[in-house]
Amino acid sequence: MKAFTEMKRLPTLIISLLGIAILMMACAKKRPVLYPNLTYKTAGASAAMADIDECIQLAANHGHATDAGKNVATSTAKGATTGAVVGGAVGAVTGRPGRGVAAGAAGGGAGGLMKGVWKSGDPDDIERRFVEQCLRDKGYKVIGWK
Repeated sequence: MKAFTEMKRLPTLIISLLGIAILMMACAKKRPVLYPNLTYKTAGASAAMADIDECIQLAANHGHATDAGKNVATSTAKGATTGAVVGGAVGAVTGRPGRGVAAGAAGGGAGGLMKGVWKSGDPDDIERRFVEQCLRDKGYKVIGWK
């Protein structure tokens, strides 16, 4: 009997672990990808990575680091607000506006949360441009972020 109970919990455990792994991957901070020009080849990969770290830290020191938590919270709030408005409209048509607002807010909030988590590793435009300029000043060529 105990084995049967544990078997019933296995799918929940697997889904939970997969969810945690996905969230951890989504939260990973994106970094610039460098073109292997003469500067990159001369410096070597490890020195180039150290230069990237230095430029990211320089951006943070000048107040241009992205606040991932704030971005996730903002995205969640926007999603919940949009969902509540749409849910309220649907609820008004079906005769249950309160339930529509609640369902819409929950669904929109969940969608906004996931969007925020997926994009939480993306630097904001100012941080991205700051880091790219710093790397250009060092002679590197940024071809994207990953």
